[in-house]
This record gives sequence, structure tokens and C-alpha cells, in this order.
Amino acid sequence: MNNRIVAALLLVGLGVGYGVARLHPGAAAPVKDDKQALYWYDPMYPQQKFDQPGKSPFMDMQLVPRYAEGPAHSDGVQIDPRTTQNLGVRLATVSRGVLTSTVDVSAVLAFNDRDVAVVQARAAGFVERVYGLAAGDVLKAGAPLADLLIPEWAAAQEEFLALRRNGDSNLVAAARQRLRLSGMPAGLIAQLERSGRVQSVWTVRSPLGGALQALDVRAGMTVAAGQTLARINGLDAVWLQLAVPEAQGAALALGQTVQSRFVGLPGQVFDGRVSAILPATALDSRTVQVRVQLPNPDGALRPGMTAQVRLAQSSEPGLQVPSEALIRTGQRVLVMLVEEGGHYRPVQVETGAESQDRTVILSGLQEGQQVVASGQFLLDSEASLKGVTAAEAAMSRLPGAQP
Repeated sequence: MNNRIVAALLLVGLGVGYGVARLHPGAAAPVKDDKQALYWYDPMYPQQKFDQPGKSPFMDMQLVPRYAEGPAHSDGVQIDPRTTQNLGVRLATVSRGVLTSTVDVSAVLAFNDRDVAVVQARAAGFVERVYGLAAGDVLKAGAPLADLLIPEWAAAQEEFLALRRNGDSNLVAAARQRLRLSGMPAGLIAQLERSGRVQSVWTVRSPLGGALQALDVRAGMTVAAGQTLARINGLDAVWLQLAVPEAQGAALALGQTVQSRFVGLPGQVFDGRVSAILPATALDSRTVQVRVQLPNPDGALRPGMTAQVRLAQSSEPGLQVPSEALIRTGQRVLVMLVEEGGHYRPVQVETGAESQDRTVILSGLQEGQQVVASGQFLLDSEASLKGVTAAEAAMSRLPGAQP
């Protein structure tokens, strides 16, 4: 009887133990995994090792296990696909194309210094009259500026008329030449021949239409031969003066397309092209001075206006990767190259222009290869743990680049 009771109690105990084991499998003997975790670590702080899994004390993320593996891959690291998926690793393909970039800068309108007229006195005389003008007035071509009385011309004209009455053609031609050499304008000589009367007063007129910059004469003044009377700037075309950062000045080129928008002319876009790139860089701002010529047929563009300018730049066809795929260490630039079998290898690259989240690769990669665009810093930490370093690559360099 006692033996039966003991056997029943043993059966009940085994049943309870079996149920507890089913409800709490962790209490059972651990089952060995295919890979044994040596330790756990935070990919952002790979130098710190932990004996148990859990959350990182440094970052808000789970610790990553380090498994006991066979011999390490000499050229890269191998990450379990599940781990890469959990880390959010995203890949990008190395492609070839033209990188179009834009530079937005501020600019100021200025007068066109190639369209300037300087009016001078052709001979000594006196200012008889000054027309009602002041600096800043906009003139039409041929507008009168001042009337000058030139005694020297009056005497030469009297001699010319006297010789013409005598009828000696040779003497008349010599007298006409003397009038030209004295500085008398051809129009005034023609008027003298038509009217037969001495033209003692010369009306100084603007040779072009534009803005009167200076008028240095007053009624009653005495002027000398060659004295500057007025200065006029044309307005048919104006200059847009740009200051482009020195780092972006290498891509500038004559004829480059420019779009400008002016605060005082909302909704209007003015297209132009780079007409000059000045040879000197501004020392105070470290900028390249660029000049753009804009047509101004209706006079709406006024010197002194400010504008927002966009320059379009296009590079030569070349390899490109997303800018986020680059690991910049300060001394070099790396990418994590994707290889077969889940291997990743750090590769040093040489970069070129960057625009719209794309960067030109001058050397280090080939078209069609894949690089890690997101999560590459974690893989780089993994590579550092294994002692994998990036060798300087020199393949697929663009034509014309220096090795």
C-alpha cells in the first residue's frame, strides 16, 4: 500500500514539473544555438562589451551580439541578414550621369561700364547756357546739355566763308580742313555751309541715351580745350554683379545660364549669361566676382536694385552616389561596398562636386556596384572591431583626372 502511494506522488511530481517546464521554457536547460554569442555591444560604442543582452546604456537601442565565427574575412565583414534588417541597412547603386547643381546668391545691379560717353570741350570758350539738367536725369540720344561760345571757331568760319565767295576750290578745301582740325563738329560745319552764316555757339548734345552721371558746367564758366563737361551711362544693358563663394567658383564658366529675380519686380524672371569672371578674389569675403549682362530695353532695371540670382552648373558625366553614403573621417572619405555573401568592405573614394544630395565619385568605385546608404556607420564600426581597414582604391577614375 505504501509503495502505491509513493509511486502516485512521484507521477504527480513529474507531471507538475513537466507543466512548469512547458510554461517557463527558460527554466529548462539552455539549448545551444548554431552560433554562440561571445558578448554584446553597442555599435555606436563598440569598445564597450557586455556579458548579457539588453538595452544600451549609451543609446536608446538594443545591444548587438558578437558571435563566435570562423576565420574573419580578410577584406571585409559579414553581417547576418536579420541583423542588417534590424539595423535598417539601405543600399544604393553607383550610377553614371550628369550632376546639375545650382548656386543661389544675392546680387546688385550696376551700370554697364562699357556703355559710357564722356563729353569734353573741343576748344576753349565760354558757357552761354546750361539746360535744366542734373545728375541722375535720364536723357535721350541727342538731348542738349549746354551752349558754348568758342571765339576761335568764329574767326575760322569767317575765313572759310570769305574764301568760298572768291570761288577758289583749293583754298575752300584747305579752309574746311582747318575747321575740322580746330575741333569743330562735322554737323556744325555742314550747318555753316548750308546757311552761309557764322555759327559762333555750339550746342553740346548727349551722344547716347542713358543716365546723366555728372554735368560739370554752369552758365558763365570758362572752359578749356579737353575739359570734361558731362558723363552719361547707357541703360540699354546693365550689369549684375555677383559674389560667388570661392569653394563654388571652380565650376563657373563664361556663358553660364543665370536666372535673377528682383525685389522691386515681383513675379518676373530675367535670364542672362555670365559675361565676365574677374581674375581677383575678394580677400575680405573670399568670393569670386562675377559679372552678368542683362538687356534692359524698357528701362525697368535700375542700377542699385538687389536681386536673388540662381546659377545653373552642370558637371561632366561621371559616377554618382547618394551623399548620405559617404563616411567622412576628416582625413579621407569612405563608403561601405556591398559584396557577395553578405560581406561589406570599406573602400576609400575621391569625391567631386556635390548637389541635390548626390556626390560625384572621381575614383574608388565602378558603375553598377552597390554601397550602403543607411546604416554604414554601424558597419564601419563592425569593420573596425575586426581590424578591417580601407585600402586606397584607384580604379574607375574619370578621364582627365590626375592620378
